[in-house]
Formats: sequence, structure tokens, C-alpha cells
Amino acid sequence: MLRRLFIGCAGVALAAGLAAAQPSVRVEPATLQGPRALAEQTANSVIQDYLQSWRSLSVALDQNNPELLDADFTGDAKSKLAETIREQAALGMSTHYQDLTHDVQIVFYSPEGLSLELTDMVQYEVQLFDHGKPEPKQQVRARYVVMLTPAQVRWRVRVFQALPGD
Repeated sequence: MLRRLFIGCAGVALAAGLAAAQPSVRVEPATLQGPRALAEQTANSVIQDYLQSWRSLSVALDQNNPELLDADFTGDAKSKLAETIREQAALGMSTHYQDLTHDVQIVFYSPEGLSLELTDMVQYEVQLFDHGKPEPKQQVRARYVVMLTPAQVRWRVRVFQALPGD
């Protein structure tokens, strides 16, 4: 079950402290299902902060350090991911991610501006390390539904959920 949880998480790898190749990112035009208009500057900020959350998730899983989630995650997403990190650390495991592509679309912006939903079709490689011993890399393609909420100077991921069957 823990292995499935790792595969269900997605991330960007900075393996062994070296910056990995940047993923290909395609942002589709927003198809908002709500009454609030989305400014281009807000959309750009959301995408930038969302991609940063993948980088912090990757480093947190690689280093087994849930505190690295603090700047980019909040609420349920942060709690679940931190628990995953604690579980893998207790088992002597770590996880390396390399995201390859993101196909992102913003689909909802709440009327009061306190919540934004996007979908992301992600393709990434994941490699588990069991007590430092690498297991074979796997390529994964998954669709995520993500809810973000504004914080003081950035958007933070509040819900990070893979959709079943994708």
C-alpha cells in the first residue's frame, strides 16, 4: 500500500542535489466555472507557485523532511504528504521524482478569490530507494485535481488528489 501511495504522489526531482531538467509545461486557456474573472497576472502566479510546490514536494520526499512542505502546502494536502514522508522514513525508504510534462488548466476561481482549482495531466518518473538501494524507475501518467488558496505572498496547495483511472 505504501508503494501505491508513493506512486500516487507526484513531484519534481532534484536528485542528489543537482537541478534536474525542467519539465515541459503547457497551460491551456482557463475554462472557469464560476462568476469571477481571472487576471492574467493571477493565472501566471498560480502556475508558478503550483510548479514550485512540485519542486518542494520532490525535495521533501527525497530528503524525508516534511518541513520542506511548509511554504507550498497547507491543510489536507500538507497533512497527507507529511504522513507519507514520515511513513517512508520509518521504513528506510526515500523517493526520487523527475517530472517530464505538465498539461495544466485552471477550471474554477471562487467568487471571493479564496480558492482556485486546476487540473494537471502529469507525466513523471519515480524511483524508490529502499535503505539506499535503488529500485527500477517507473514512468507514470496521472491526472491531478488541485485546489490552491492564497497565502501572504503566494498560492499554496490545499488539495492534491490523483483521479482514479487516469
